[in-house]
Amino acid sequence: MFDRPQVGERAILVHIDFFSEGQREQLQEFKELAESAGASVVDVVTGSRNRPDSRYFIGTGKVDELQKQVESQQVELILFNHTLSPSQERNLEARLQCRVLDRTGLILDIFAQRARSFEGKLQVELAQLRHLSTRLVRGWTHLERQKGGIGLRGPGETQLETDRRLISGRIKQLKRRLVKYTEQRNLGSRSRRRAMVPSVSLVGYTNAGKSTLFNDLTDANVYVADQLFATLDPTLRRVDVQGIGHIVLADTVGFIRHLPHDLVEAFRSTLEETCEADVLLHVIDANDPERNAYIDQVNKVLKQVGADAIPQIQVYNKIDLNETPAKIDFDESGVPIRVWLSAKTGEGLELLQQALSDFLLQEKVNGWIVLQPQQGNIRAALYAIGAVCEEETNTNGDNLLKILLAKQDFARIQKKFAVELEVNPVGLRDKTDVPTMSALN
Repeated sequence: MFDRPQVGERAILVHIDFFSEGQREQLQEFKELAESAGASVVDVVTGSRNRPDSRYFIGTGKVDELQKQVESQQVELILFNHTLSPSQERNLEARLQCRVLDRTGLILDIFAQRARSFEGKLQVELAQLRHLSTRLVRGWTHLERQKGGIGLRGPGETQLETDRRLISGRIKQLKRRLVKYTEQRNLGSRSRRRAMVPSVSLVGYTNAGKSTLFNDLTDANVYVADQLFATLDPTLRRVDVQGIGHIVLADTVGFIRHLPHDLVEAFRSTLEETCEADVLLHVIDANDPERNAYIDQVNKVLKQVGADAIPQIQVYNKIDLNETPAKIDFDESGVPIRVWLSAKTGEGLELLQQALSDFLLQEKVNGWIVLQPQQGNIRAALYAIGAVCEEETNTNGDNLLKILLAKQDFARIQKKFAVELEVNPVGLRDKTDVPTMSALN
């Protein structure tokens, strides 16, 4: 067994075109992935096949071609733009005498580099161990025998079994730690729901400009770079939206074609912020010819994590690259469904604020009500959930309240106190004309 290098700098990319649409990958995107991981691409080997080879994934002729390039160009790493089986990785490494990594392993390596928070590091480690557990045989074929000899006689456990047991124990430990972090995050989510603070999450394909837009809206200093998976750890910030008040905006990890299942599972707890959002801002690169395919990929991942039913506003970013004017697109009901802007130049940001306000107000009760003095319990309940924006008293001693709250909370208040509240959503010039409340019989 040869000694594999810990990291690979000089790399050759292998990209095979298959006739099956489900197996096709994009070469340019793979180059960007390799560069994001820090690899120096010295060559790209391409080809086409009807189906992968069971032993090497590629044909023996391509293997011979790779072997010559590895020797002549002193290559340390071969990157495949596909998912390899453990046996295919092992066979290729034994034949090429250098490290071989598939698309899933490359994405896991990028995530390991980008993770900054403690929770993010735990999630990446969990995904890596799940991936590694199926590939242990690749590096331990020389130890597939029982321990023996003087001082080595033990319970009959092979080295491979020992490593699998240790990895299994570490995975259980990581899961327990992540459960604690999930519980802590849920506490924050519940407190925001009790205070009726709307939650908005940025989602989208990687490198669509989510973090740049997040910084523009929040004056935050989230790391931004023109590379895939520049943002990994989720970030929450408070934003003021006209007519709504405070909202919580979340910046999440970007998605990609064929995102490894282990990563989706490991980051499921982090993506729960997306599942609990009131609305998703789906950021799209308006200048990318593959944008429709990317929209489909993002929606597939959202379905995986259970966020496919949450309403979306599509945000077409980078309009400065194709000179598209900033605008809002509405549906037949007048609800905003699409905003065109440039996070880089700031053009159209005020339109996004307007679209958010219009959309969230569709789900809110916003207007004036009147409560008689003996109905102070209802007034107290509205204050307790933070629904009162303004209050005045008329000449009759009635309390005039301007309220803003979710429709379901408004219905809950009415049901609890068995009353029917009439709301003037326009606002009042003469507040004595506010409709009164009548008891339900």
